[in-house]
Amino acid sequence: MISANDLRPGKAFKWDGVLYKCTEYQHVKPGKGPAFVRVKIMNLETGSNVEHTLKPELKFEELRVERRPATFLYPSGDNYVFMDAEDYEQHEIPGDLLGKQREFLTENMEVSLIHADGRIIDVELPLNFVTTITYTEPGIKGDTATGATKPAQVEGGATINVPLFINIGDKVKVDTREGKYLERVRD
Repeated sequence: MISANDLRPGKAFKWDGVLYKCTEYQHVKPGKGPAFVRVKIMNLETGSNVEHTLKPELKFEELRVERRPATFLYPSGDNYVFMDAEDYEQHEIPGDLLGKQREFLTENMEVSLIHADGRIIDVELPLNFVTTITYTEPGIKGDTATGATKPAQVEGGATINVPLFINIGDKVKVDTREGKYLERVRD
């Protein structure tokens, strides 16, 4: 059993016989009154997202999760196809389950498939990866001192803020948790 206080994004649990995955978590301690937990959870049966305000001591059945290495192959309509690295089985995962992280997927990216209760409940991307800038406004050579940024689109479709000197075709390292530019990568 886990309490509402132990929930974190990505944590799977069973509540009233239904499987859920926590997608957002916030512990709130108001000036007056008891603390509470505000969560956004995804129903893994229907794919719907619901916000709840919970007492920290509320208990849930924790699901045992297993991580398996996999490779992202290609998008297929609204689904994304991954190949399990251990048994080479292909899995189609709905885009809703991936959320915003689907914008960072590139072909042949190594990921982890998170299994719980006999099904895939999440896909864990690497903490950071190298990708190519597919679109941005032209860069300004030598402009590195101001710290100013501009929007740029990377492979997969995500838009991140990059320094002004970054151009189309440049390779950059991106943090997948926050969607932030880390550094330019030289070949």
